[in-house]
Formats: sequence, structure tokens, C-alpha cells
Amino acid sequence: MKTIQKTAIALAASGLFATAAFAQTAPAAAPEAPEVSPITANVTVTNNYIYRGISQSNFKPAIQGGFDYAHESGLYIGNWNSSISWVSDGGAATSAPIEMDFYGGFKKDLIAEGFASDIGLLQYYYPTSGIIAGFTNPNTTEIYAAQNATFGPVTGFLKFSYALSNTFGFANSTGSSYLDLTGNYDTGFYGISLNAHVGMQRIAGQYYTAEQATVSYTDWKLGLTKDFGGGLSASAAYVGTNVKQGSGGSYAYYSPTGRNLGGQTGLVSLTKTF
Repeated sequence: MKTIQKTAIALAASGLFATAAFAQTAPAAAPEAPEVSPITANVTVTNNYIYRGISQSNFKPAIQGGFDYAHESGLYIGNWNSSISWVSDGGAATSAPIEMDFYGGFKKDLIAEGFASDIGLLQYYYPTSGIIAGFTNPNTTEIYAAQNATFGPVTGFLKFSYALSNTFGFANSTGSSYLDLTGNYDTGFYGISLNAHVGMQRIAGQYYTAEQATVSYTDWKLGLTKDFGGGLSASAAYVGTNVKQGSGGSYAYYSPTGRNLGGQTGLVSLTKTF
């Protein structure tokens, strides 16, 4: 869902002058400001697709991309996609190699300039095949509300998401929620920004014995982003969660080899916006 404004090439209109003398004495026309396109697009390559602290690609590289349309009224729609493996890795003879997100909402500076309020609806869609009896469809619908803030070089937001359906394949999990607090600091040094995030994922309707690990957790991220200009940026971060191993010896989120998908790890990515 990353967006950036894209400029279009302005077409200069030429006029005919009545005399050569007028052409020499008339002041030069100011160049037209480039128009801003309401449509933006992005593509990313990353060493590991991590969402809310959990690896979605089993610690393998992923390619991602999408587009956004933002109207001057504040209304917007968009689509974002990524390669994944977690559905297929679940061992339920079900395959879903891609995540497709569709979203729309309203975002506007309602409090003051630099303080954008955002409310919307997000649909996570996983085209699946080979579904067997007893498998809970991973498709998830969430509504969200966020408040963005800008204080000079510091930007950030507080966002709350609420699930209107089962959440990422957990049965009876309607009503799950995620709270996201993210902040960024523009150092003013070679286009480098510092990034920090903490989030809390609560999965509703899940009950455990003492031997099982809980599926609700907290995740965090510390990193930096380098803006190279021209819509190209790179980021590096260290991420992790408090997902722990249950007394039975397994994690709530685990790979086919038993590795904790919410374990601490490094994350690097390269993004191009258009």
C-alpha cells in the first residue's frame, strides 16, 4: 500500500506574436507546474515478506507491487500483491502462491494540516486450490481507522484494524484486531530516515491448554530507509515478535521445519514508485 505522488510532463503551448519587436520585449512566460497524477504504482523486491511480524514467505525472497488511485476529495482505492508461501506451508494440501489486497477509504486533513485522518475497508484475498474438508479459508476482511501526524521531521500514525470475518485462516476468529503505532524521523542526512514500529495482534475466539502457544502476540521493528530520489528507495530493519514456544515444543506460527515464523530477523527491501 505504499504510495507516492507521480508527476506528469507538462505540455507547453506555443503562441504566435504579432511582430518580432513584441516577441523581444515581452517577458518570458513562467513554466507550467507539472500536473500531479492521481494514480501511483509501486514495485518491491525483499529478502523476506514479513507482515505484522510474521514471515509470509518462509524467510524466502518475495516480489510485491500494486497501485493506488487518490481523488482530491480524499477518497482512494488501491490494490497490492505479494508472493507468499504460508498457506501452502500449512500442510493442509492447499495452495495459495499469492496474496492480493483490495482496499478503499477516505483520507483527509480533518484536524489540521499534516494531521490526516484515514478510515477504510481492506480485503485480503488468497486465490486457493486444493482446499480439503476442515480447512478455514484464509481470506480476511478488515475495517480500519488511523490518525496520522507530522511534527517537522517526525511523522507517524496510530492505526486500529478490526476483522469482520475469520482472520487469516483461524476458525471462529471474527472480531480479531491489530493496533499499529509507527513513527519515522527524517534525519536530513543523505535522504536517510529512521523507522520504528510496535504492533499488537489479538486473535479472537482462540482457547489454549497449558501446552499450547498463544496466537496473539506483539511485534516490533527498528530500521532505516534511504531515499535515492526518482522514486527509488531502500530499507533495512531488524524485526521480531514475542511469539514463544509452547510447553508442547511448537510455536503458534511455524515453518514446515518447525522454525518460528515470528522470530527475530533482518529485513531488506528495494522499492520503486511511479
